[in-house]
Amino acid sequence: MTSSTLLGIGLYTPSDAERLIRVPAGKISRWLKGHSIRGKHYEPLWRPQIDLDDDRVYLGFRDLMEMRTAHAFMERGVSAIAIRRAISEASRLVDDERPLSTKKFKTDGRAIFLEIVREDGGTQLVDIFRKQYAFQKIIEQSLADVDFDGIAPGRWWPATRAKGIVVDPARSFGQPIDEESGVPTTTLAAALQAEGGIEAAARAWQVKPSAVRRAADFETALLQRAA
Repeated sequence: MTSSTLLGIGLYTPSDAERLIRVPAGKISRWLKGHSIRGKHYEPLWRPQIDLDDDRVYLGFRDLMEMRTAHAFMERGVSAIAIRRAISEASRLVDDERPLSTKKFKTDGRAIFLEIVREDGGTQLVDIFRKQYAFQKIIEQSLADVDFDGIAPGRWWPATRAKGIVVDPARSFGQPIDEESGVPTTTLAAALQAEGGIEAAARAWQVKPSAVRRAADFETALLQRAA
């Protein structure tokens, strides 16, 4: 893949993804590359959008959104094996390689999972998804503040829409940006440090002071979450 083919897809290393969605980079690499434990090999949960042919794992924006949902299920006790099976079956029902992050899954996911359970007789997913409240809680957390383009996620507001920071694969390769100015939050936060003040940083990048403030607040919040 080239930089031109990556336009509109987004580009994230596992470390980038960990910074944004708080899923450990090591887990992301294992889940998307596959791994072996005590001689048993586990296939990837799904095929990543991006392959730069260097034997490293990269995520596209859709992978990032799918990972948020898959991780939310695992945090509630659903095993990676069950998630892999669910993705395989749900992708057929939803007609999308990354079904957990689709709008159809957001609205019909509980019915989809219960259909999967009925087909294979599994009990774990029944225990998790029998209660509507538990299922909706997972979905609300994992797909909160996502804008959909048709069935697929198109943009994500990682600090809520009111904060004005957006992750959009069509802009800056999917890095978090100040929505109004379009400048990456890392750039504006670095400018604040270099220039020594909000007004000076805003002049340097020809943006409003509020843009610098939003970006700096967002980056500070990410650092505090990681601490």
